[in-house]
Amino acid sequence: MPATTAQALPPIAGHRRARRDHLVGVDGDHVAALPGREAECAAVCRVLDDARMQASATLVIRGDPGVGKSTLLGHAVARATGMIVLRATGVEAELDLAYAGVHQLVRPVLDRIDVLPAPQARALGAALGRDDGTYEPFMVNAALLSLMGAVAEMRPLLVVVDDLHWLDRASANALAVAARRTPAASVAVPL
Repeated sequence: MPATTAQALPPIAGHRRARRDHLVGVDGDHVAALPGREAECAAVCRVLDDARMQASATLVIRGDPGVGKSTLLGHAVARATGMIVLRATGVEAELDLAYAGVHQLVRPVLDRIDVLPAPQARALGAALGRDDGTYEPFMVNAALLSLMGAVAEMRPLLVVVDDLHWLDRASANALAVAARRTPAASVAVPL
């Protein structure tokens, strides 16, 4: 079972709102830590290092609006050299669209759907509107888990979900299942 850590972000003194351009520059393969967020950056780096060492991990980043959660996720993406990055962002307008978040997340790797067991491939295809038919949510969840595992066999995988609270319920459930059941493989899931 993957390790799960919850990291709450307190506001930085004198910090009003995080800016997306707040990442400090890249120097070779080193990305400087975010000012005032060294401990959180270290937690992100540990999750990425675990994934590179064939151990899955989930890091939940919580905090009030504007404290820098999205910036910290951007830091994770910047540090994900050599990894496959799958990314989704919850959108309020898509709350009622089942599996919209899963579609956004797996779109770059949908060409790998053929490696899934046939029932999972059919369920995922139907849930994402690629194929006709019905699907069971369990099979879609299993398909997401299998697809993440297949992708992680190619290279370590970073799954980043920003604004999880705006993700449609079906996608949030599928991601929760995947985060809990990801086998000891090269998968890092900061949410």
